[in-house]
Amino acid sequence: MNPLTAADVWSLAGYETQRDAFRREIIALKKIRRVPLGPRATLVFENHNTLLFQVQEMLRVEHLSDPAAIQAELDVYNELLPSEACLSATLFIEITDLADIRPELDRLIGLDEHVYLRVGSETIRATFDAGQMEEDRISAVHYLRFPMGDEARRAFLDEGRPALLGIDHPNYIAEIELEGATRASLLNDLTGATGLLLAPPPESTGEEVELFREGSARAARPAAPADPGHVVVEPLGPSVAFLDATPEQHAACAAAIRRVVSELGPHRVESRAGANAALRFDLFPER
Repeated sequence: MNPLTAADVWSLAGYETQRDAFRREIIALKKIRRVPLGPRATLVFENHNTLLFQVQEMLRVEHLSDPAAIQAELDVYNELLPSEACLSATLFIEITDLADIRPELDRLIGLDEHVYLRVGSETIRATFDAGQMEEDRISAVHYLRFPMGDEARRAFLDEGRPALLGIDHPNYIAEIELEGATRASLLNDLTGATGLLLAPPPESTGEEVELFREGSARAARPAAPADPGHVVVEPLGPSVAFLDATPEQHAACAAAIRRVVSELGPHRVESRAGANAALRFDLFPER
C-alpha cells in the first residue's frame, strides 16, 4: 500500500468542503473494520482511508498548515499502514468505570504477547508498538501489526479457510471469526486493492498567480488550491491578524471580493476569523 504523502492532504479550507461526506464514508468503513473481542476489547483495522482521515482531523484540530508539521503527521501515521505482508490495527481496551481503569489495565499486563490471528495451522502473533509498552503497566490504546510470511498470507487470502482473531491472555480470553465484509476488506489490504474515499486535492500549479490588486488588497490563485477555482483575497503587505486589521484593510478586502464575484461569477466566501488568524478570505465558485 502506497504511503500517505503531502499530495494526498487537502488544505484546511479545502478539507472543510469535503469533511462531511468523507466522515460519513469513514464511519461506514470503520463499522466494517471494527471487530469486538469480548466485552472490553475492540480492534479497528487501519488502511489508507482510515489513516488519512486521522491525519486530516489532526491537522484540522491543531490548525496545522506548515509543510513540515504536515509531514511530521504523515510520518507518524505511515508507520501504521498495512502492506501486502502485514495487517495493521488499533486495539482499544474499553473500560467505562473510572475506578476500574487502572486495576483492569494492570490485570492485562503482558497483553502484547497474547493477541493473535489464526488461519488453519498458521498463527500470527501481533507485534505491538514498542514505544507504547512499559514493563509494569499498559495503556488503553495500542497500535499493532500482524506480520505474515508467505504461507500465512496465502492462507488468509484463501477465503475457504476460516480466519480467527483472538486474545489468549490468562486474564482475558476471547476469539471471533473474521468473515463477510470484514474479511473482504482485509483481503483488499493484502492485495493493495483499497479504493480511495477522499479524492486527491486539486493539483497544485506550483506557484501563485495574482489576479489583480484593488486598493490595499489583492486577489490571487494560490499555489496549492483547495478546490478548482479557489481564489484568495488578502491585504497587501505583511500578514495582519483579523482583529488587528484596520477598517480600511477590511473595506479593501470587501471591494476585492465584490470584484471577484463581478468578474468570475458567484463565489462562496470563507474566513477563519479567530483572534490570531490572519485577515484572509478564501473564495470558491458556487456550483
